[in-house]
Amino acid sequence: MGTNPEHIVSVPESRGEPVTWIGRDRPFERSPEPPADADLRSRLAVTLEASGVNRWRTIGALLAVLLIALAAWKLMGGGAKPQPALADRGSVPLVSVIVPGQQAVTSNVTFTGTIAARYDMPIGNEGDTGRIVAVYVEPGDQVKRGQVLARIDDSVLVQQVHRLEASLEQARAQAALSAAEYRRAEGVAAAGALSAEDIEKRRATSITDAANVKVVAAQLAEAQARLARTHIVAPVEGTVLTRHAEVGQIANPGGDPLFRLESGGEIEMRGQIAEQDLAQVQIGQTATVFLTGIDRPFTGQVRLLGAIIDPQTRLGEIRIRLQPDAALRPGAFARAVVQIGKSQRPVLPQTAVMADANGSYVLVVNPAGKVERRPVRILGATETGVSIASGLTGDERVVATAGGFLRDGESVRVAPAAPGRTPLASTP
Repeated sequence: MGTNPEHIVSVPESRGEPVTWIGRDRPFERSPEPPADADLRSRLAVTLEASGVNRWRTIGALLAVLLIALAAWKLMGGGAKPQPALADRGSVPLVSVIVPGQQAVTSNVTFTGTIAARYDMPIGNEGDTGRIVAVYVEPGDQVKRGQVLARIDDSVLVQQVHRLEASLEQARAQAALSAAEYRRAEGVAAAGALSAEDIEKRRATSITDAANVKVVAAQLAEAQARLARTHIVAPVEGTVLTRHAEVGQIANPGGDPLFRLESGGEIEMRGQIAEQDLAQVQIGQTATVFLTGIDRPFTGQVRLLGAIIDPQTRLGEIRIRLQPDAALRPGAFARAVVQIGKSQRPVLPQTAVMADANGSYVLVVNPAGKVERRPVRILGATETGVSIASGLTGDERVVATAGGFLRDGESVRVAPAAPGRTPLASTP
């Protein structure tokens, strides 16, 4: 019995690994495996080779970024050399100074207030309630004492007065008749024609009728007084300030004033001043009053100083007597300046005086050419500058401006003054 011939398979291309073919006539032999440590070394070598490539790539990218940043920095001027600070230059600030000396300074107290009439008299209805039927004056009119300002309806009171006048005539006639009968009774009393009782009755009737005349006369006087009060008149001579009366208005006694009258035309300014200023002002001192919208000032005198200080505002009352003027209208806002004295004081420009939490101060250049801080007390502001009450004698060299850029103890150079001028500015 024959056997099938062996099937020969084509040998595939080798991929670099040894291949062992097993036939019937050849026993199976396993190819030897490489040792484990050799395989680990080969893998580690491949990994190190890959990491080395990545590291060089990263270094190259970083170098490229640094080159780009350096180029941009140079384009933006970063390569310029830094300028030295002012403190490192070694230069000394150049300043201008002023020697204030002594000037005549007027001490003033300034306050605000309003113009008012010295005697502001309210005028209202003193009689019975009635309707106003006529008004004869307007605000600003000059009136005399007793002049009628307005009239209230008196139609009822006039009739009452007429009735009482008639009653008075009747009572007088009756009193005259009773008095005549009593005289006749006394004439015949000696003859015994009338009894003593009749004579006494006639005497009582005469006395009663005479008293009735007085009663009616009093009633008539009352009615006439009520009738007179229907005419609202000016109690004094003066100027009408306000008018609140209108024809047809009901005027009630004790209600709002119908008119306000400035008695005698006297005008004053009323204001309030600080507690410390009130102690320096005296009655009779000259005051200058300024009104809004009027260029010319008005001269007056201190007429009254308040007797108390308001505990809430710490202010006291002051009144300035003024001469009557058409421009001085009550209610106008005013500002007053009271001159309290004159003295010799240093005067500095406002730019030379500074202030901080410790108070006002100036900077003085000492003989050594260094800046010193000098505390000062300000008396007030004038048209020429700030007057100094204490802290300076007037002979010091005071930094005129820009003192805030200097430090206490800093060395400075004093700029020469221009010919014929006092330096008022500085250049630090």
